[in-house]
Amino acid sequence: MNIGYALLFPLLAGLSTMIGSLISIVIKKPGPKFMTLTLGFSAGVMILVSFVELLPSGITEIGFLYANMAFFAGMAGMFILDVSLPHDYMAEHNLNAAICKNKNLCRMGFFVAVGIALHNFPEGLAVFAGTLQSLKVGVAITIAIALHNIPEGVAVAVPVYAATGSRRKALLWSSLSGLAEPAGACLAALVLMPFLSKAVLGFILAAVAGIMVFISIDELVPVSRSYGEEHLSIAGIIAGMIVMSLSLWILGCCS
Repeated sequence: MNIGYALLFPLLAGLSTMIGSLISIVIKKPGPKFMTLTLGFSAGVMILVSFVELLPSGITEIGFLYANMAFFAGMAGMFILDVSLPHDYMAEHNLNAAICKNKNLCRMGFFVAVGIALHNFPEGLAVFAGTLQSLKVGVAITIAIALHNIPEGVAVAVPVYAATGSRRKALLWSSLSGLAEPAGACLAALVLMPFLSKAVLGFILAAVAGIMVFISIDELVPVSRSYGEEHLSIAGIIAGMIVMSLSLWILGCCS
């Protein structure tokens, strides 16, 4: 099994939040077209991987009924987590128009970082489980979640940088929120590895597909469209699906 890669890929995906924080520090205000395309592209990648690779792999291992039960269980779990511990993107708070004290901005950044970190745990599991299935699937999920994490890094870094004026603090808080993904992968390795079998992996892959589809339809697509670039959002989704289809085909040919 690809244990080493299954632990390395979540780390790479999690650290992509640093890219978002660097963008927020250098550019300070990423344009709506950039945010729309990034989020839409990520949604397209995640949806395609879920229905083309993860769910079919689960069906192969445990059958159609149980795989779909696991799929919807993954969606239900993310729904409960999202309701209990909501987290927001930059687009959901007009930071430039907000008139608030530095401590309030800093507190906003802290709570967004905590919320994103908690949501990143199951994403770490997604990368871990997908990589155990195959390197091809692991690479695809890592790319999708890394793209997803870039605007999350922006969401954390913007209020912290605005409140403190410290690039180092903005980068640190953003990076810490992303490190929840390798932590989730390590926890999955400790808990699941003693019991891992083809059937267990099939359940996990189908559940991960549900998690990724939920993230896409609940977060990525709505927030992508919220920037007022609706047609660009759809173009990003389609582009993400096309690029990931080609990537899976190329990786399949090389494996």
